[in-house]
Amino acid sequence: EGHKIGPLVAEDRGVAERLAAALIAQLVPAGGSVFLDVAEPQRDAVALAEALGLTPVFETARMYTGPAPDLALPLLFGITSFELG
Repeated sequence: EGHKIGPLVAEDRGVAERLAAALIAQLVPAGGSVFLDVAEPQRDAVALAEALGLTPVFETARMYTGPAPDLALPLLFGITSFELG
């Protein structure tokens, strides 16, 4: 139960942090759960999640047939997960 944020795309960590904080303030005024799926190689996204007080709940692996897609990883602070379609 709770609220999942994603995708969270921003030009830098400061913008991502302001967006996430605004969403959390709107979604969870009474202190409910928030989930943000981050790509582990995107260290700023991991640092953002930690700064928001989030802790790991589970981990998944992304696997591809052929080469991995060319993603704009520095802009991705929250990925869209399979739960979101």
